[in-house]
Amino acid sequence: MYRPGLNDLDAVVAIARRGSFRAAALDLGMSTTALSNVIAKLEAALGVRLFNRTTRSVSLTGAGRAFVDEVAGPLQEIHGAMDSVRAQQSTPSGILRINTFATAAREILSPLVLAFIRRHPAVHIDLVTEGRLVDIVAEGFDLGVRAGGLVPSDMIAVPLGRRQRSAVVGAPRYFEEHDRPRIPGDLAAHRCIRVRLPNGALYRWHFEKDGRAAQVDVAAPITLDEASLARIAVMEGVGLGYLMEADVRDDIEAGRLIRVLEDWTPPQSDLCLYYPGRRNASAAMKAFVALARDLGRGEER
Repeated sequence: MYRPGLNDLDAVVAIARRGSFRAAALDLGMSTTALSNVIAKLEAALGVRLFNRTTRSVSLTGAGRAFVDEVAGPLQEIHGAMDSVRAQQSTPSGILRINTFATAAREILSPLVLAFIRRHPAVHIDLVTEGRLVDIVAEGFDLGVRAGGLVPSDMIAVPLGRRQRSAVVGAPRYFEEHDRPRIPGDLAAHRCIRVRLPNGALYRWHFEKDGRAAQVDVAAPITLDEASLARIAVMEGVGLGYLMEADVRDDIEAGRLIRVLEDWTPPQSDLCLYYPGRRNASAAMKAFVALARDLGRGEER
C-alpha cells in the first residue's frame, strides 16, 4: 500500500504556497514533471484531486485546502524536530537556502558564501536572487540578505559591514553632448534610464544633502526592469542611470562611466543577513551566521 512520505507532503505545501508547479519544483530541487508525478500519485492514493490545474493557473480544490490546513502545522513541527536534532551535529552539513537580491549576492558571494563552502564542504548553499521582498519563513528560506532598513522587525539581523549607496552615472560619449548635472533639478534636461520595480511601480531617484531630500521622477527614452540591463543602456550612451554603486564601481574606476551628483548620494544602511529566532538552528546555520558576524566586524575595523 502506498504511504506518502514527508517529501510528498512538502510538495503539496510548496505548490499551495507558490501557486505554481514550476516555482515549487525549483524550491524543491526537482523537475516539474517529477513534481507532477508525485502529486498525481498522491491524488490517486487519496481518491481526490488536491489541485485545479489549467495551462495558466494552479489552485487548491476544497479537499486540497482542507488537506493543506491539516498537514501544514504537523509538517512544521516535524521539520522543527529534525532541526533540533541537526543542531546537535558537530560537523555542519545539509542545505542552507538564502534569499537576496542580485547586487547583494555579488557583494557577499566571495567573502561570505564561497568562503563558507570552502570551510564546510558538506554544506550545500542554495542562493536565490530576486528583486521582490519575500517572507523567508513562508517561502522556505533559512536566511535572507537585504539592506538593513528592509529587514522585518521580528527577524534577527547581522550587519555585514557593506553600506549600500546609489550612483548616478553616464558614459563619456553622453557627456560629450550634455553638461554634467550639478543638482538633482538639472536632471530635467537629461535623458535618463527608468527602472521598473518588481511590484510594477517606477523607481523614483532619491537624493539627499545637508538634511535636504529630493525625489526625482525622471523623463526617459526607455524603461527597464533589471539593473544589469539599465547598466548596458547607460554604457551605450542612451542616458544617465541611477544604479547601485557596487554594480558600477569597476566601470567608474576604469573610466567607462562618469559619476555625477556624488555629493547627493550619501551611504545608506548596511547590508544585513537576517533570520528568524529559531531555538534549534542547525550546525550549518550557526556556522554561517558566525562567519557573517566575523565578516561584519572585519569590515568595521
